[in-house]
Amino acid sequence: MAGQKILLQTSGLTVGYRSGRNQSKAVAGPLDLTLYAGQMICLLGPNGCGKSTLLRTISGLQEPIEGRIELEEKNLRQMKPSQIAQKISLVLTDNVRSANLDVYSLIALGRYPYSGWLGILTDHDKLVIDQAIKATGTGAFLGRKIDSLSDGECQKVMLARAMAQDTPLIILDEPTAHLDLPSRIQLMRLLHQLAKETDKAILLSTHELDLALQVADRIWLMSSGGRLDAGLPEELVLNGAFQHAFNKDEIEFDAATGTFNIHYAGKQTISVTGDSTAAFWTRKALIRNGFSISAAAEKKLTVSGEDNHPVWEVDDNGKRAVYTTLREFLDTIKI
Repeated sequence: MAGQKILLQTSGLTVGYRSGRNQSKAVAGPLDLTLYAGQMICLLGPNGCGKSTLLRTISGLQEPIEGRIELEEKNLRQMKPSQIAQKISLVLTDNVRSANLDVYSLIALGRYPYSGWLGILTDHDKLVIDQAIKATGTGAFLGRKIDSLSDGECQKVMLARAMAQDTPLIILDEPTAHLDLPSRIQLMRLLHQLAKETDKAILLSTHELDLALQVADRIWLMSSGGRLDAGLPEELVLNGAFQHAFNKDEIEFDAATGTFNIHYAGKQTISVTGDSTAAFWTRKALIRNGFSISAAAEKKLTVSGEDNHPVWEVDDNGKRAVYTTLREFLDTIKI
């Protein structure tokens, strides 16, 4: 992308496991990927497709089977761990839980690549730590012990530690795991904001498809069998990549709504006209009850009126009926 700095690039990368000196099992690849500064990239895919393996390989924790990884134009395999730690900060799925470690001390550990084993913090180190605390909103519980935090609070602290490490690239493996819905939304929004404000690249694996479609600048979409599609979220919806990756028996990704539908065989189709909020949720209710929405259906539904007083009018081969509540309409049409 013109004008944007490339932080990390892979060419012919194959990731997997080595089971012996001359034996290996490939999980995905070959992959040609690019990470740009200031972008948030969401890595999506079904369980077992190799998301964590890819993240561990890109971050230098695991050797690639084949291919090359360049970190700011340097071969990752030729870099020392201390050099990588100044370029990549990694937040794994498991939170750090220690009864004796307070929040500030854990965040300050992010400066270890610079302070060394003595852990002596300079004024610059303290300034970077303070900036990380402010950016992640963790100042309210600095004096607390790590084991007293909620999962959402602990995830913010781990992110603050990664921010204190002050690397161009932050990698997170399922950071929203075990969080409730409001905390997942807050964390994803925070990550997107940090990428824009700090010009860092943030790469994270997640199962939050709906949130990723809203906040990701780019998506890496892995499928079982080693395939990876990379592009804008909207591109991957329009070209069918999401359907290919996630569609299973009786479950289908709906490109029109960005959600999954559960299908039941043997139900009839209906067309729905209307662009109001009531029409949108009526479509949802019909799909949940096993109907397929098709513009060519003989049975036609028009949802009109204001959202607080909608009207449902059905035309079934010239036979008309009007309903003033969604429940009445659904009860009748199911019969």
